[in-house]
Amino acid sequence: MIVPVNSSNSTKERILGAAESLFAQRGFDGASLRQLTSAAGVNLAAVNYHFGSKEKLVEQIFRRRLDALNNSRLEALALVAGKENTTIEDVLAAFIRPALDLSHDESGSLFMRVLARAFAEHDDTLRQFLSENYGHVMRQFTAEFARLLPQLSKQELYWRIDLVSGALTHAMSGFGMIQRKSDVSETVHREQTAQHLIRFAVAGMSHP
Repeated sequence: MIVPVNSSNSTKERILGAAESLFAQRGFDGASLRQLTSAAGVNLAAVNYHFGSKEKLVEQIFRRRLDALNNSRLEALALVAGKENTTIEDVLAAFIRPALDLSHDESGSLFMRVLARAFAEHDDTLRQFLSENYGHVMRQFTAEFARLLPQLSKQELYWRIDLVSGALTHAMSGFGMIQRKSDVSETVHREQTAQHLIRFAVAGMSHP
């Protein structure tokens, strides 16, 4: 079901919200511009005016979420990077916790389904966009992991970071087996998720 769009939002925000919902459900190729304009209550001219193309619309969906997320990640990383007493857990927390905070509400969780779609569909154009705009964030985290895990080869380190990123995306998208119980608040559930995921990732990253 399409997430209801708040009529008080700007036209641009309504288009972004409708597109995010459609892409999460049907993928980038499966959602047509006609479906998008119908869900957003706008005409095609409005989409073209604000975004120019479907590709640029997709990019804007990612920018409005990932800019803030990765700024938060880098701020958290800056507090621990390069310090003598920094642990793998500290760095993983800087990477994982801001992402879980993003997914705490319905719209954030919806975006993570869009992100999962992006990787599942092997969209090379989108992957290039993500690499060009956010690759520097992963490089900074990778450098800190490499400092703390000098015994790992570059290839092995990349494997482990990739697997941790996949586990995080899975946890954020709500596809997993562990669902929040009705008597557990969203805040408590998110903290439980963070603790379990960080412990799991520490073990995976630190394994000889």
